[in-house]
Amino acid sequence: MSTFHELTMPTAAGEQLSFSRYKGQACLVVNLASQCGLTPQYAGLRALQEQGGVAVLGFPCNQFGAQEPGTNEEILEFARSRYEANFEIFAKVEVNGDGACELYRLLKAKQPKEDGDADIAWNFTKFLVDGDGEVVARYEPQVAPQEVGADAAKRLAGG
Repeated sequence: MSTFHELTMPTAAGEQLSFSRYKGQACLVVNLASQCGLTPQYAGLRALQEQGGVAVLGFPCNQFGAQEPGTNEEILEFARSRYEANFEIFAKVEVNGDGACELYRLLKAKQPKEDGDADIAWNFTKFLVDGDGEVVARYEPQVAPQEVGADAAKRLAGG
């Protein structure tokens, strides 16, 4: 299995992005959905990106209630027009099952839930990756981006 910084994934705009560009920078990886009750978290993710210190990486996923049915182009347009999303949005992925992308296999292996189950339960599950590419925390969907930001600041400062 590759390390975080060895991965390359397609963006929603169709470009290949190497995660090596994030060496030395903390990242928050989150699975997105446009038609979910938690979709307003886009605004908090945008604010977190604006604060700096953590790069937000969004991965649309249609595995939970078919709440992300659009094309990559439609998803990107929605995120930019509705929420002024300023963070990188990648091509749609699967996060669970045999079709789970390599990134999510890595994240889940490094940070399963407290009960040991690694699967993603719903949209807007978040993983904090430090500047060395280590997966240091997992946040369940109901944890707001603001709470993640405060916790990330403490964790990354060594507190």
